[in-house]
Amino acid sequence: MTSEGETPTKKEVLFPQIGEVVDATDDEGKPTEIESYCVNCEQNGVTRLLLTRIPHWRDIIVMSFECEHCGFRNNEVQFAGVIAEKGCTYTCEISSPEDLDRQLVRSESASVKIHEIDLELPSSNTQRGSLTTIEGLISAIIDDLSSEQPARKYTDEETYKKIEVILERLKAFRENREKCTISVNDFAGNSYIENLCAPNPDPKLNIRYYNRTREMNIALGLNVDSCADDEEDTAKKDHLQNNVIKDLQANEKEEELRGDDKVSEVMIFPTNCSNCNTPSDTRMHMINIPHFKEVVIMSTACGYKSNEVKAGGPISPQGKRIKLKIVDIEDLSRDILKSETCNLIIPDIDLELTTGTLGGRFTTIEGLLRQISDELQQRVPFASGDSVKEERRKTFANFIEKLNKVISGEVLPVHLILDDPLANSYLQNLYAPEPDPNMLIEYYDRTWEQNEALGLNDMNVENYEANNDEDSVDKNPN
Repeated sequence: MTSEGETPTKKEVLFPQIGEVVDATDDEGKPTEIESYCVNCEQNGVTRLLLTRIPHWRDIIVMSFECEHCGFRNNEVQFAGVIAEKGCTYTCEISSPEDLDRQLVRSESASVKIHEIDLELPSSNTQRGSLTTIEGLISAIIDDLSSEQPARKYTDEETYKKIEVILERLKAFRENREKCTISVNDFAGNSYIENLCAPNPDPKLNIRYYNRTREMNIALGLNVDSCADDEEDTAKKDHLQNNVIKDLQANEKEEELRGDDKVSEVMIFPTNCSNCNTPSDTRMHMINIPHFKEVVIMSTACGYKSNEVKAGGPISPQGKRIKLKIVDIEDLSRDILKSETCNLIIPDIDLELTTGTLGGRFTTIEGLLRQISDELQQRVPFASGDSVKEERRKTFANFIEKLNKVISGEVLPVHLILDDPLANSYLQNLYAPEPDPNMLIEYYDRTWEQNEALGLNDMNVENYEANNDEDSVDKNPN
């Protein structure tokens, strides 16, 4: 604390951006140097530490060791941020020189697999995090496999020949003479493969997020002592959520019977913050959207604020597609409920949000578009910085400019499409209960693939205790 008359000191920035470090001329911008033991010649070398931030990505620690006695050098990257909420798997098809230039972040907990040759680099507590490219990764694998080949040729000729075949394939991949598919699986969620089409989906890149198992949490050093196994823990959470929703419904019914104008009770239960994992409170409230259905709004505040909307009621038998022609500023003020299963498309500016992006949101069209703009500028990795090609930088800047012009109403009309296979999304009708001349609502039958992705093909709600195997829904007959 500062005494009266003293000026409070400015908060120290531990993780400046790389550009700020490069431009810094004072001693504060230089890396920290520490005298360290050299494992190669057993004398002392110098380790340099730099706390920095990759733009739109994460805080990292760059470490470099150099020994002036024997010339040995070593470097690695460690993440300084929090562990992601879920694990992730990036799968990318490499078929052009541009794909080989994709930047790749591989954390200490990530495993890498090249599918065509069934080659896998497993995760290990001893491996170092790295920031490289696809070509750099393949080159590193080639160097590692080639290092012992001269000795192996005379001591184990059979293994030598097998590795030579793999090396030839890897060189073909590196020189783009042959296509390959690379997967990076990281249960810490801290690895990444660059999206060359950002902010749009990359047709060559598939991203899948998944919940970690108990064993994965233990490997990451997370506190799981108070948790039971995964199935019991999931059952407890489901039971808690069901009780909370039942309490919300009971409170609303009581309010209706009393005829009060007061807002029904907001339920509060303890959770952990998704950003810093600090214990915090989540608030839940169930409301009824006119001409739609009941929804549950959840909000968590811990300095970092987040909110989400869950649709209530049964699963719709059909999917729903809403098409709106936005013709003036007034249309941007329409209420919109975008569920977590909804795809949002604005074809006029080539904007497409796939299922799961931004989660569930209940806001206005303008508010949602502003959030999309902010998220793209703050969280799209490698969309700016010294390593980005000028062509890609201009493409991304032009897209953000077009999106902001739609938000401000300079570029109208445009078409907004909400495609939700569960029909849990909603767009306000300004002419309700009459039809909206600028809005078209279509219902369609879900495909087998959509039902499979939503887990509906294997769902059984009748006689499941008697004979679950016989009564389960048949899978794809093809």
